[in-house]
Amino acid sequence: MNIAMVDLHGQYERIREEINHAIQEVLDSAAFINGPQVKQFEQHLAEYNQVEHAITCGNGTDALQIALMALGLQPGDEVIVPVHTYVATAEVIALLHLEPVFADCVADRFTIDVTRIEEKITPRTKAIVPVHLYGQCADMEPLMEIAKRHNLFVVEDAAQSIGAEYTFSDGRKLKSGCIGDIGTTSFFPSKNLGCYGDGGALFIRDARLAERARMIANHGQKIKYHHDIVGCNSRLDTLQAAILDVKLRYLREYTAARNRVADKYDEGLASVKGIILPARATDSTHAFHQYTIRVADKRRDELKTFLQSQGILSMIYYPVPLHLQQAYLREGQGKGSYPVSEQLSEEVLSLPIHTEMKPEVQEYIIQQIHAFFNQ
Repeated sequence: MNIAMVDLHGQYERIREEINHAIQEVLDSAAFINGPQVKQFEQHLAEYNQVEHAITCGNGTDALQIALMALGLQPGDEVIVPVHTYVATAEVIALLHLEPVFADCVADRFTIDVTRIEEKITPRTKAIVPVHLYGQCADMEPLMEIAKRHNLFVVEDAAQSIGAEYTFSDGRKLKSGCIGDIGTTSFFPSKNLGCYGDGGALFIRDARLAERARMIANHGQKIKYHHDIVGCNSRLDTLQAAILDVKLRYLREYTAARNRVADKYDEGLASVKGIILPARATDSTHAFHQYTIRVADKRRDELKTFLQSQGILSMIYYPVPLHLQQAYLREGQGKGSYPVSEQLSEEVLSLPIHTEMKPEVQEYIIQQIHAFFNQ
């Protein structure tokens, strides 16, 4: 077998006619930039997330940068981020001459350890960026209480969690990315809602903040050639918007399919000694962008190599925590500074999971993992 992490072609084949029709409409109109499909997709995306404003942009990294710019943060301001995440979360902070302040993560849900946030707050702290890693929300209720208590902004990095929902203790339910001041997401092709190129979006409730973010994404202008603030050029092209608008109709179905695959993994791997299955939080549903296990006894790399020899691709997200990356080394924050994240970086392994997963293929993966631990 040759089993990949995702099956984008198989997903396309199921909706080929709708996708091709949407693309052809854009080609026929030749409105390749800011065509009507962009506004239509933004409207549908906002409706799906039950948020007032969805603003599309060039990619998920741009979305984070635009969010921080819209909040008016100044050089030297500090932004708290989890240390177990993709580099983009800290990268945009550094690019804006802000200071990323790292916090450790919890081992079960892989997200920022909320109990370690307040000890990181200083007079220069202005924002927290929780990352909803692998498809599940961070523990947002206590995080939002901390942010309110210290007058901090919250920018959610929801690039991996579109479709997940967080439930507060009073019963309120909010979509991932729609809890803090601004939420951001990515439409990278392998994401749960992915386009056929690059794309991203911001989710905002406040109208004035949304207008500012939209201006920043468009060279700082609301009226053409009148630049009121410093901005950038970041837009979702019309072809990608048309594709995403089709795929958005299937997002609930896609999320349910991913959960079925995760359930089968849970059932099939529950008896395997030597791995820890991904936790399911009681306050958040899971979109399962990744199905990420932890492999004990320093056997993660060995298991990965074995699976590859059996034709099964797996991935390590992320093998080096941010505080140990050359670009983000800080005095007094070497190895041992964030023990949970460092352990995760040595244990996590993501297995193939996607909307087109065939039961017999998944059964083969499960059998091979059993075979590895029984040899």
